[in-house]
Amino acid sequence: MITDNVHALLSELAGGNGKGEAVTPVAATKTRTPEEINEAIEAGIADVGENKVQEFTAKFDAVRGGRRHFIGHLQTNKVKYLVGKADLIQSLDRTELADELQKRAERAGWTANCLLEVNIGSELSKSGFSLAEAKDAYKSLAAYPNLHLEGLMAMLPVSNDIAYLRALCLSMREIYDTIRMKDADCRILSMGMSGDWRLCVECGSNMVRLGTAIFGARRAPAANA
Repeated sequence: MITDNVHALLSELAGGNGKGEAVTPVAATKTRTPEEINEAIEAGIADVGENKVQEFTAKFDAVRGGRRHFIGHLQTNKVKYLVGKADLIQSLDRTELADELQKRAERAGWTANCLLEVNIGSELSKSGFSLAEAKDAYKSLAAYPNLHLEGLMAMLPVSNDIAYLRALCLSMREIYDTIRMKDADCRILSMGMSGDWRLCVECGSNMVRLGTAIFGARRAPAANA
């Protein structure tokens, strides 16, 4: 099933996004086994992303290949576990985290590749810089010597209002284009998950984070004996 899902996904993405750009799928591997992840990689997925630091480190050696992304909320006291291992940290959501990443990366002689997380729907339940803050925050954090900002990440709110979601997507793309005009390193707009990725791609996202679209529905945890 995983192999078939990956092949179908890659075929659908082959045409690029609404701007004619290539789209990179990132397999969101929360709760997935190394065997499942390896099957997705063998089928053609080149990027995998974990939401939890504990899972990231536990599976790191068992997963064969693939660029490793961290895509979940990152606590400052867990940064040390990603140093030298994360190819891209997609959830740079606050200055405090940037400070800790800079400190740890400088100490290790490492550069942390990051995406600035934007709280696109101004949701209290989600972290990230506001749409209004995004441009200034990007400029400020891009100046950290051991951080390499490569673009933006966002999660759409849950809504049945497609016009509203489309407007948010287009706002994100506008901010991305504005930053990219001044910073050639800004090349990733990571926006879209299994329930909304087609809309995001249509509106200009060039990276999507997909779990169930690749692996199928998550299995319910086993009941305690």
